[in-house]
Amino acid sequence: MIATLLRIAWTNLRRDRVAQALTFVLPIIFFSIFASVFGNQGGNSTARIRIAIVDEDSSELSRRIADGLQKETALRVRRTSDAEGTGTPLDRAAAERLVRDGDVPVAIVLPRGLGHAAMTFGSADGVASPRIQLLADVSDRIAPQMVFGLLQKVAMTSAPDLIMQSGLSQFERYAGKMTPQQKSAVKAWLPRLKPGGADAVQAKDSAGGVLGIGIDTVDVMRQGRTESLISFYAAGVGVMFLLFSVSGASGTLLDEVDSGTLDRMLSTRVGMTGLLTGKWIFLALMGTAQLTLMFLWGRIAFGLDLFHHLPGFFVMTVVTAAAAAGFGLVLATLARTRAQLSGMSTIIILIMSSLGGSMFPRFLMSESMQRLGLVTFNAWALDGYLKVFWRDAPVWQLWPQLLVLMTLTAIFLTLARTFARRWEVT
Repeated sequence: MIATLLRIAWTNLRRDRVAQALTFVLPIIFFSIFASVFGNQGGNSTARIRIAIVDEDSSELSRRIADGLQKETALRVRRTSDAEGTGTPLDRAAAERLVRDGDVPVAIVLPRGLGHAAMTFGSADGVASPRIQLLADVSDRIAPQMVFGLLQKVAMTSAPDLIMQSGLSQFERYAGKMTPQQKSAVKAWLPRLKPGGADAVQAKDSAGGVLGIGIDTVDVMRQGRTESLISFYAAGVGVMFLLFSVSGASGTLLDEVDSGTLDRMLSTRVGMTGLLTGKWIFLALMGTAQLTLMFLWGRIAFGLDLFHHLPGFFVMTVVTAAAAAGFGLVLATLARTRAQLSGMSTIIILIMSSLGGSMFPRFLMSESMQRLGLVTFNAWALDGYLKVFWRDAPVWQLWPQLLVLMTLTAIFLTLARTFARRWEVT
């Protein structure tokens, strides 16, 4: 008897392709995505960080630092006004604009006087030493820290001859005030400042930084305001559960097929086109209400700045809900049963959400995975919401995301109408 039950269960699993995918395929896909993002599989699996460099000093040291950063394989450096490298050198205002627009997460500003301060190890006769600034978009928590560490490394390794020269000049400057024992100790210590020397790391202190030059991270997006990244989480979670909601609600179409209600409705003047239009409008309105409630709760419970972004929020919510409603209808017209719809929607939505940024930020992914994520609904919706809430973008700057989402809506509705013809034939 047990053998018979096992055989029946195996036969059912073999016939149910959706159950097979949920059991065997989906776990492997998720494992692969998470392993490629967090598994540290080497340089090829990590996205190169895009940075901009502003050289206000134009000294030998600043030039070497900029060249050293450009040679780092983990970085993709931009130093001119155009991405091709043929334009004018970037200034501070242009670099900050790149960060605000999301073109780069970090811009490095090498200030005037950097070379002179390094030559004196930051001791410019009582004058405050200039400090290197990292203009950062702190929504990317990884990039500023990585750039900070690489900048320290490059500053210590790019100009060992200048380090020695500055050390010797300081020795000569203060030699008259030293005892013979102090002179001997300094002469023995200076060569250890070379890269790889025993005291290379100790040559930078917490106050003065590398070669006596401090490094400040400046949050150019919030400008010191203590606003959290609640908008990131509200958009990511909201869009993912929106897809689940509309796919489940669109299953009423399959219920109507099973009950025979669909045949009676098709015999009226409504027709299949009118029926799908009505369901799409309902699903879009439901999705709009769901997203609005999500962001309202973010405002009430977590202080999300919703009311200062209402125009952009309204446009993104309506277009996102409309596209999601069309997506739900595609799944419903493609599925044969409720169970098939549930399994198929779970597989597709979870994969889209993991690649599109609903589960973890896309900047953690490799460059190839980031490009792959752009084929998902989630990525474009999230980019639009983040433009509204994080970058304070006006509505007209949302046109790329809105264009893609409206195009997806048209494609989804066309596919749903095509798949629904099978009910008209029967």
